[in-house]
Amino acid sequence: MTDLSQEDIARRAREMWEIAGRPEGRDEEFWFKAEEQVLGERETREKLQADPTTTKNSL
Repeated sequence: MTDLSQEDIARRAREMWEIAGRPEGRDEEFWFKAEEQVLGERETREKLQADPTTTKNSL
């Protein structure tokens, strides 16, 4: 599995934080949610690359 990019996680966390109205004191919450999303997307991409016959609905 590829390493998670801190830059990708930071970008996603900032997007989520901005959408939520830029609340103060919730930086870790957004970081962990972003990390989970980025990891999930990478895992899905790797599964699809490993078996191209797999559809997104079967994951």
